[in-house]
Amino acid sequence: MRSGVMSVTASRYAVVGNPVAHSQSPFIHAAFAAQTGEPVAYERVLCPLDGFAPALRDFVAGGASGCNVTMPFKFEAFGLVARTTARARLAGACNTIRFDAEGWVGDNTDGAGLVRDIERNAGVALRGARVLLIGAGGGAAGALGPLVASGASEIVVANRSVDRAVALVERHRSDPALITTTTARLAAASLDSCGTGFDVVVNGSATSVSGAAVPVAAGVLRPGALALDMMYGPAAAGFVAWADAHGALGRDGLGMLVEQAAEAFAFWRGVAPDTGPVLRALRSRLASP
Repeated sequence: MRSGVMSVTASRYAVVGNPVAHSQSPFIHAAFAAQTGEPVAYERVLCPLDGFAPALRDFVAGGASGCNVTMPFKFEAFGLVARTTARARLAGACNTIRFDAEGWVGDNTDGAGLVRDIERNAGVALRGARVLLIGAGGGAAGALGPLVASGASEIVVANRSVDRAVALVERHRSDPALITTTTARLAAASLDSCGTGFDVVVNGSATSVSGAAVPVAAGVLRPGALALDMMYGPAAAGFVAWADAHGALGRDGLGMLVEQAAEAFAFWRGVAPDTGPVLRALRSRLASP
């Protein structure tokens, strides 16, 4: 070894899910690592739909330090960890895991990333806003708590299966920390009777991934509303176009992706990266032919 030169082994992380080939998370975390000087190597791990747990254990056995979990495994991930953060427990789902020697620790950074993107990047205040959250799956479950804590005046969770929306709302209504810090009105509804004229509409359903039509009527949008799809790229294009065509401001989930990734990076490394330059670089990268 040359004098004064030390070799630092990078810690392994990955996005784990199905599908993952489209994921921009490796680009984001490589940018965070370069910005902060943290020794991080980040990859994609495709899991069989019926083989999430074995694939995750194989990844850990290879010396991994942590992972992000994407659809459709966020609820399953919650059941595999030894400990959870408060926001993961509230969501009942994990999108971030740290593989500590004393046991895996699960977190949920989706909601924090969503709120930060809406308020910081889109410049839309959530305090006092009426919000419609479409879906009750892993992404929506992670989003609801931070949306409630943001100071929104009303949040309606609309889902094809109303029972799932009711269960998600009731879990948040009974959380002691939220009860004492918010006055938001929470309600569950079906997709065809969720109300009208919302200030912010968030699509956390699987309709964009499957290429299905927007599952709610255009009346949910007030003129000038922010309508954000948690997906990004081609998957979000239909929802964004629908929002723009009906007088709203359509936005994809790229900013949410970067912001939740920064939360995960800080959870793993104890360092908070600057998201602005990374989001700009990512949008430029995806806009290039």
